[in-house]
Amino acid sequence: MSTSMQPRPISPDRPTQWALRSAEPGDVEMIVELRATVLRADLQRLGRFDEHRVRQRFRESYSSDHTSIIVADGDFAGCVTLRPGEDGWWFEHFYLAPEFQGQGLGSAVLRALLERTDAENAAVRLNVLQGSPARRLYERHGFTVETQDPIDIFMVRQPAFALGGKP
Repeated sequence: MSTSMQPRPISPDRPTQWALRSAEPGDVEMIVELRATVLRADLQRLGRFDEHRVRQRFRESYSSDHTSIIVADGDFAGCVTLRPGEDGWWFEHFYLAPEFQGQGLGSAVLRALLERTDAENAAVRLNVLQGSPARRLYERHGFTVETQDPIDIFMVRQPAFALGGKP
């Protein structure tokens, strides 16, 4: 599901143009640095930040197969992975550069990807760190808590028409 998308505005009142492009193997270091920046505060709060480990864990598991690069107004703005799972999709590695956060770009990207999974009548799962502000974004888009532990919250979202929406 990491095919390229045509540029589109975040919303009618926000003219920032954004698009997804398929990730390439050479994108890994750019994503690794973004991951370290974005996760630092939450991992430090949880007592889990390690400068080396946060980067190495991603390098060891990175696959460009299902990862997309988010481009906004021509600049690298972030990344997202939508990976097939046993009973739907896994939404992973959704990182936006700090200068693009809080402008509706995360909601726009998430909405576009959920339109795809809804068209397949597929559930989407993700995990988010305890205390992360990203949890509110996911809840606004229909994700509910499935289970949690001291570090992670595992969430699921059923397809829109299962939730009373339209595909």
